[in-house]
Amino acid sequence: MSELTVEQVMELAPVIPVLVVDRVEDALTIARALVAGGLPALEVTLRTPAALDVIREMSQVEGAVVGAGTVLNPDQLDAAMAAGARFVVSPGLTEPLGKAAIAANIPFLPGTATAGDIMRGMDMGLTHFKFFPAETSGGLPALKALAAPLHTARFCPTGGITLESAPTWLAQPFIKCVGGSWVVPKGPVDGAKIEQLARAAAALPRG
Repeated sequence: MSELTVEQVMELAPVIPVLVVDRVEDALTIARALVAGGLPALEVTLRTPAALDVIREMSQVEGAVVGAGTVLNPDQLDAAMAAGARFVVSPGLTEPLGKAAIAANIPFLPGTATAGDIMRGMDMGLTHFKFFPAETSGGLPALKALAAPLHTARFCPTGGITLESAPTWLAQPFIKCVGGSWVVPKGPVDGAKIEQLARAAAALPRG
């Protein structure tokens, strides 16, 4: 379905903004600012009633690669794809969702926090995972410990990561990118401020 692989999505920028957008009318401003700032991969979480319409709007922005986050089941996967999502992210990994995403041939980042989670994903043929919630699941020491025996897996840690802490994560060779909500602060949408924050995130070095 997608022209991109999950690895290519993860390599677009060091940070994938994790977006909770309440108002459809803010979608274009946010997407344009993020893309202008160098962050083209946009994860719109399905946490608000507006989320699917936000994906549709953001998908109109040139250069934006819009995905859906907080995808919990195959029905939400179908709805996200119908809205134009080009990749999907979930907080965890279930067999029904994993099989549906693989069958749909869409880049898929399932949430994992344990060796068992990652191994179940690898049994399905998956190689790229979200590590979530990153900080409260033991942080970088925990992910280092998991990545050592599961050395072919690659990760996008998400949850509690900041601009200040991101470089430490990104220095690891098994981490392709991080997810972050700090790039779009809560409150009234300020396109210029979002672009400024995006530029700082896009400039983060990777290992």
